[in-house]
Order: sequence, then C-alpha cells, then structure tokens
Amino acid sequence: MFLDKKSFRKVCKKRLENSSKRAKLYKDKLIQKKLLKIIKSYKSKKILLYIPFGFEADIRPIVNIMRKKCTVFVPFMESVSFKIVKYRLPLREKRFSIKEPLNSSLKIDEVDMAVVPVLGVGRDYKRVGFGKGMYDRFFANLKKRPTTIFVQIEKCFNKKATTDKFDIQSDFYVTPKKIYITRGKRDVRRDFNSRSRLDSGRSFRRNHPKKAGVVKI
Repeated sequence: MFLDKKSFRKVCKKRLENSSKRAKLYKDKLIQKKLLKIIKSYKSKKILLYIPFGFEADIRPIVNIMRKKCTVFVPFMESVSFKIVKYRLPLREKRFSIKEPLNSSLKIDEVDMAVVPVLGVGRDYKRVGFGKGMYDRFFANLKKRPTTIFVQIEKCFNKKATTDKFDIQSDFYVTPKKIYITRGKRDVRRDFNSRSRLDSGRSFRRNHPKKAGVVKI
C-alpha cells in the first residue's frame, strides 16, 4: 500500500518530535563527518549549503571549512521561494529566528553541489519537505542539475511514500548511521567502496534509486 505525501510528512514530523534533543549533537557530528567525505570527493567550486534551523542537521562546521576552499552559498528567503547569496558574516536574524547573510543583487543560477535538509525521503529517493515547495521552485530555475545531497538527523525513508514529478531527487542521502548512494558518478562510488564496507548487497546499479548502495563510514 502506497502512503500519500501528507500522511508520510506527519509520520516524519512525529519521528523528529520524539527524537532525543540530547543526542542531536552526536548525530550532527556523525553527519558532518560523512558529508565532508562526499564533498571532498567531488572537489566542487560552488556549493549550496544552508544555515540550520530547528531539527535540521547542524552543518555549520562544514560551512566554515568549505568557505576557505570554495564559494559557499546559502538560501535567502524571498516570498514563497528563495534565491541564494554568498555566505558572509555578519548574519542577520529574521522572522522565526532564521539567520541569513546580507542580501545581494548578484543572480546565481548555477552551483556544482547542493546540500539539502529533508523532512523525509519517499519513492525514487525524492525529497519530502515541509510542504512549501521552496527548494522545488529554486531547483527548477537552475541552469543544470547539481550533485544533490540530502541530510537528516532521523532517517525517515519509505519507498512506498508517493512523491511528485517536481520533487527534487538525491544523489546521496546522509543519515547519522549511513550514506545511501542513490545516483552519481562511478569514480566516487569506487572511492567509497575501497575505503568502506558496503552494507547489505554489495552490488548496485548506476542511476537506479530503488537499488541504492549503502555505505557505512
């Protein structure tokens, strides 16, 4: 039986609400370690990261590391969507205690890599967010699809959860325990395989989300 997106979103929200706040710091560190390994493997020059809010995985250490090596962008909210601006200090606090850099008139419509927080992940490893569609609208306006990494402190994946055609799809899905390689380049896959032990089922097919590889790091 397939699970509609609205019902799946409620399940994921409940899982986050019931998760231990005391354990979040430890889970954040696990995610940071895995995420940095992926980013370094790709050597991207323009990366979209984010400033965490609420139960989103805290990737601020990654932001601080990568801004010394490449150009880091973060979302800047505008109406029902967002644009991206270069990460720079100081950050200003806006509504709902969301922090952002100063606005910029420079239009950015291309990045090499995007790290995206998720509420859940449904069929075909597509993103289920909070229902506002901001990331979907932003991705639709990019010149080309970037390497996309979903991050989540509490795994909430259901391959029977329905998704829409416009929902963005991941190349990697990172949780505190595992990295799910759902799409992507073979050289990165080989790099992970040579250093890490694959979880159940050692073989997986390129661009076949339903048989995604799972790597423990």
